[in-house]
Amino acid sequence: MAQTVVMPQAGNTVESCILVSWNVAVGDSVEASTVLCEAETDKSTIDVESGVSGTVLALLAEEGDEVPVKAPIILIGNADENAEAALKELGIEPQTTGEAGEVDESSEDPLTPEADEAATTSEPVAPEAAERPAPVAGAPASPRARGRASHEGIDLDSVSGTGPHGRIIEQDVVAAAASGRGASAAVKASGEYRPGEVQGTGLGGRVRRSDLEGAAEPAAACPAATGRDYPGATTQTPLKGVRKLIADRMRNALETSAQLSYTTSANAAALLALRARFKNSDPALGYSAITIGDLVCFATVKTLASHSVLNAHLEGGTLTEFAAVHLGLAVDTPRGLLVPTIRNASAMGIRELSATTKDLASQAIGGKIDPELLSGATFTVSNLGAFGIESFAPIINVPQTGILGVNTISPRATTDAEGNVVVEQRIGFSLTADHQVVDGADAARFLRDLVAAIENIDLTVIG
Repeated sequence: MAQTVVMPQAGNTVESCILVSWNVAVGDSVEASTVLCEAETDKSTIDVESGVSGTVLALLAEEGDEVPVKAPIILIGNADENAEAALKELGIEPQTTGEAGEVDESSEDPLTPEADEAATTSEPVAPEAAERPAPVAGAPASPRARGRASHEGIDLDSVSGTGPHGRIIEQDVVAAAASGRGASAAVKASGEYRPGEVQGTGLGGRVRRSDLEGAAEPAAACPAATGRDYPGATTQTPLKGVRKLIADRMRNALETSAQLSYTTSANAAALLALRARFKNSDPALGYSAITIGDLVCFATVKTLASHSVLNAHLEGGTLTEFAAVHLGLAVDTPRGLLVPTIRNASAMGIRELSATTKDLASQAIGGKIDPELLSGATFTVSNLGAFGIESFAPIINVPQTGILGVNTISPRATTDAEGNVVVEQRIGFSLTADHQVVDGADAARFLRDLVAAIENIDLTVIG
């Protein structure tokens, strides 16, 4: 009997995965250990194994599709089985699938290879075309779905959930917004709005009253370009995969938190001196590979111990403060920004913290890091000092309440105790905190204590 293989849930916080590439085709024979496809979670890649033996009867998703976890992605059975009949028996609408190796060309078939090229050039279509379950009042919703619904002005009781057990996930809210429920209340009440007829200019593409009024006015004549081509050569690249997920999360972070940044600097003399001692020490002692970044992370962890409001999560109006520090570390990788979590960083010494940091960064850059290690951080550090950045305002990785930006070390003029002008090396810090729960004085006190820890880093390390 034919069976479906579903998209696995690689981590408790993963709601959907991007199907990156198929390793099999219709008609192929597979074993339980066969890797069917490669998929991307939030920021990592996973291999999806078959788990069953048989013949591939149908592929139920395309490369590039964002597939909810536990949703069917492939049908496997006996070579002589009819795929359409098998799908009907399993309760899956078979409108796009025929027998193994056959395709119904009369429908818009997401399973056809010919659709690949069109899919990469056409505008994204809201998943309203697919049959969706009826909305259930009071259905559970993920934090990202709640944040998106608040932004779009959509009542979650009107949204159909397609996640596990009917849970409402973010893409369900996106579908609801695309169907016209993302228009403003005034536009909906006017009775003049027809979904798809007017391009919205409000937040998130929401249609406003002025958009309806503007649609009735003739477009102003555009003067012809003279002398040279306008606008010249361009390249359009639709956001997809991990890049799209990063874009959605960054926007969601700014929409659902009150972010405010604070900057300061510390005398880096002690930091540079200790780093030089470590670098020149006997490698057998395990200190020679410790970097400036490791020392800053260590000092940050120690400082957070007395500033729990910054070592916290804010979700659904509830602030959860953590006793242990689980430090997120922003890592630049070929597929985009990844933030692996150094679990229980507050229980580590400087050597263990340094070794763990390098191991996680290597896994992240290689793209094979456990998705569980890309979530659960209670505070994040983003270090752009190596790029010469003197100041920036990092974006909080919600639901965290703070993130520390580490800037470059640069010479600054100052005066010594005798009033003489001298030059000292100073390292800059940029703290972004959620002003919903972190007052300005709280942020200032954290930075004050961090500066003290950095300027006395030798005592911080042994203390």
